[in-house]
Amino acid sequence: MQDAEILLVEDNSNCEELALRALRKAGYSNVAVARDGAEALGMLLGGEVGGEHHPHFVLLDMKLPKIDGVGVLQKLRSNERTRKLKVFALSSSEDPEDLEQCRNLGVVAVLPKPLDAEQLKRWLH
Repeated sequence: MQDAEILLVEDNSNCEELALRALRKAGYSNVAVARDGAEALGMLLGGEVGGEHHPHFVLLDMKLPKIDGVGVLQKLRSNERTRKLKVFALSSSEDPEDLEQCRNLGVVAVLPKPLDAEQLKRWLH
């Protein structure tokens, strides 16, 4: 599965670089990046036929500009094509309400930021 296409949704360039480094260490190099929720939805739901991305999973920051992570998850879960897409939430929040909201929207796991390669391997393999 190391050649899986991944969508990383992260607006902070430092966190993006750390996540990309962790993904490379975990053996994943086919990564597309969206820098806000609207861009992520455009890539996943697409405008033109065949123009959208079909990643094996998404790493989704929960605090994003334009449309936050919860809004992205709600749209993904309401669309037949993306309803079952594997999404891992990336969050620095330990607020139980935030974490519960993520679980209620069907995330596989909430991964702490910065992303750690070893933890990522445990979840993805």
